[in-house]
Amino acid sequence: MSRIGKEPIPLPSGVSANLADDGLTVTGPRGELARRLHQAMHIAVQDNSIIVQRPSDSKQHRSLHGLTRTLIANMVRGVSEGYVKVLELYGVGFRIQPQAQRLTMQLGFSHPVIIDLPEGISAQIETFVPTGENDYLSCRLTLAGIDKELLGQTAATIRATKKPEPYKGKGFRYQGEHVRRKAGKAAQAATVG
Repeated sequence: MSRIGKEPIPLPSGVSANLADDGLTVTGPRGELARRLHQAMHIAVQDNSIIVQRPSDSKQHRSLHGLTRTLIANMVRGVSEGYVKVLELYGVGFRIQPQAQRLTMQLGFSHPVIIDLPEGISAQIETFVPTGENDYLSCRLTLAGIDKELLGQTAATIRATKKPEPYKGKGFRYQGEHVRRKAGKAAQAATVG
């Protein structure tokens, strides 16, 4: 048995799950998520928990067993607690201006970069003033939502607009991400000579 797949998914108080023909709908205090699941997996809601079982021990069914359980667990956690991703923007003069469901970003290009946030994703921006200890940190963007997959894709799309460069580290990075830095030409020449 799959160690992940065989674990039952407990439903917290206030969260309910409904099975349809080929999908599952999970409703909680933060909203509702629906997902179509693979027909081969047997899903049952019993004793305030969700149980996923596989029909056989074939390689495909073993692969789908843990995946299906994890997708359902992510849905349950999303509607009960929600998910948060934090991006940090490094660069002098870089800034983000929030509007309703849109982010207008000044990232050192000749034009502003505009990204429309998908429905269900909210953004909060914290701006920093240069203090001398880390002048490059311009702002922190906190994305929140109930759909883990959509939240991760939105964060990756925003990060792709200005990836961190290796010399000064300017650009978007996930909170806690380490950017491997390179020495510039002047620093390399000084060590050689």
